[in-house]
Amino acid sequence: MESQVRGGTRWKRFAVVMVPSVAAAAAVGVGLAQGALAASFSVSGQQFKVSADHLHGEGFAQYGGIDTVYTKTDGKEKTQVPVAISSFDTAEITKMCQSVKTEIPLIGKTFYLRLEAGGKGTPVQAEKLYIDVAQLDADAKFTNIDIGVAVKDKTRGPAVKQGESVLPGGFAQQAQSADLYKVEQTAWATTAGTFKLSGLSMKLGADPKMECY
Repeated sequence: MESQVRGGTRWKRFAVVMVPSVAAAAAVGVGLAQGALAASFSVSGQQFKVSADHLHGEGFAQYGGIDTVYTKTDGKEKTQVPVAISSFDTAEITKMCQSVKTEIPLIGKTFYLRLEAGGKGTPVQAEKLYIDVAQLDADAKFTNIDIGVAVKDKTRGPAVKQGESVLPGGFAQQAQSADLYKVEQTAWATTAGTFKLSGLSMKLGADPKMECY
């Protein structure tokens, strides 16, 4: 049975990686170990940070999953990590910052890559957006939210990507729209059908202050 909350719902300091999502991701891991599910494509073993003043998304869905990531930058070893997959049919992101920290063992230095966009009056625009989230803090408002739907029966958000490691009957939640404010997020991967970055600025340096937060 679906657990439903109608109308607008505000959740202060909303944590995307909720207990049901983590439990679903753990169950996915069991399925992978038993060979019942196909593993998704491998992603970098480096998490990255994303911050934004405001993300408005239409057609929101979230469910647990598993990412296969490299444990070292030499690309020789892999492991599996649980993620909360947040997906949007369309999204607009105001004042977005993305940063990744990279340690270079051969020279013993750490570098930071920082990307900024959507801060000059025109927000970043994305379609069929998927974010594999490890952790997120934000102030959140959801419109017409359903909590506890099965992944295969969700009616909002883009379709589950082919080959994505999820349980069809696992826990999911969905909403007509979602508004996240003061976003601070750590993610493993982002995928989008289209991703338009207005006012793009990219910098590389060794100053730790280059991280988004």
